Amino acid sequence: MFNLALSFVSSFLVTMLIVRYAGRFGSTLIDYDLDAVQKNHKYPVPRVGGLGIVCATCVTCTIGALFGSNPRGETMMLICAAAPPFCSGFLEDTTKRVTPRARLFSALGGAVIGAYLLQAVIARVDLPMIDNWLAMSPLAIGLTMVAVAGLTNAMNIVDGMNGLASVTAILIFGSIGYVAHEVGDWFAMSVALTMVGAILGFAIWNYPTAYIFLGDGGAYFVGFVMAELLVVLIVRHPNVCSWYAAVVAIYPLFETIFSIYRRRMLKGRSVSQPDGLHLHTIVYKRIARRGARSEDTGVRDRGNPNTSPYLWTLALVGIVPATLFYQSPTVLACAALAFVITYLWLYRCVVRFKTPHWMIPGHGGVIEAAAAEKTRHR
Repeated sequence: MFNLALSFVSSFLVTMLIVRYAGRFGSTLIDYDLDAVQKNHKYPVPRVGGLGIVCATCVTCTIGALFGSNPRGETMMLICAAAPPFCSGFLEDTTKRVTPRARLFSALGGAVIGAYLLQAVIARVDLPMIDNWLAMSPLAIGLTMVAVAGLTNAMNIVDGMNGLASVTAILIFGSIGYVAHEVGDWFAMSVALTMVGAILGFAIWNYPTAYIFLGDGGAYFVGFVMAELLVVLIVRHPNVCSWYAAVVAIYPLFETIFSIYRRRMLKGRSVSQPDGLHLHTIVYKRIARRGARSEDTGVRDRGNPNTSPYLWTLALVGIVPATLFYQSPTVLACAALAFVITYLWLYRCVVRFKTPHWMIPGHGGVIEAAAAEKTRHR
């Protein structure tokens, strides 16, 4: 709990200073691009919230090592491995000149560093035929690089609404901390609690009103640390089913997989080209924003924070059973299937303007496409 409290206070204070003084640095720290297709905010806001999380993590791990609340060596090695993805994302936040490919390679490089320093290499997926192949180190390292880089980028993809990525990450790190405690992994538990506190200190400034954004650097750092801890749990503890890692983080992972499928297979576009068709975006446009009919911009903007609870609830479809049944491949498989079905059903309903009435604030019945379009254009 020492790590959680210290990281929370540190993150809160550093983020407060960024919010207070970011205006002095102009476009270097503040996001003035309000017209991009994936943007859903109305006012310029600092997008370097990850800096507060990283500072809090470094301070907590350093002081915590002195007081014996976390192992010094392993936490420092994890921070070193997380440096490349964070730095590439932070440079993109401040310069807007780092390509998606460069950021992907930085995440892959961080995974290689983690594999070397922490021995964090996926050697099993609890499928005998595949596990036999993973006995060969190059294949195991290759799978680890893809998995770690995938989750690192996945957290950036779901970072689209106030509090969405941060609270989702808190829930996942909370699960990691619980499982680490159950299997006696001091390192994973202490880092997970540190991340919960650091992200919570940031989230206060990001939800319900966003005074600051997580940014690419913050999303990459959070996603990378999350991925490394999950790999460590799988590697060190045979009683933790490898499917736990996939199910507990299934919301950001499946959002990424579905986005790749939608862009490449359905639209014939580059997978790195942003769009406004993520689940959180269409929930915002067609459900959450309908609860505010006033012409006042401040009232209409309430739809942004109103969107996140829908997706937090969806994420819990995977997080809760993964946390309680981390040893059971059968339950984990069923949870993954339940999540995919729920996600696709919700996406289909919202896209076709057939959202159940109980999901729409202040509305009764089922919204049909024609009625919705007429209402919008009157």
